[in-house]
Amino acid sequence: MYLYKIFMLIALPLLAIGWIAYAIWIHKVREEERKQPKQVSQRLQKSRSEVAEWAQKLKDFKKPTGKPPDQTGQSEQMTEDR
Repeated sequence: MYLYKIFMLIALPLLAIGWIAYAIWIHKVREEERKQPKQVSQRLQKSRSEVAEWAQKLKDFKKPTGKPPDQTGQSEQMTEDR
């Protein structure tokens, strides 16, 4: 019984110190991860560049001016040629 008390008097404080040290270490690791910029996957980068290219094409698009060619005249000519 005497040996058990000595063991517990030594083991429990060591266990508590170990858990406290572990908690402090994990806290520091999480803080360092928060400070670093997030990693962007290649797939996300590709998608972003495709959207940017599409937006640029949309911005540069010029609306056609004038009237469109008469569709009825063209279709009648095609049926007559056959």
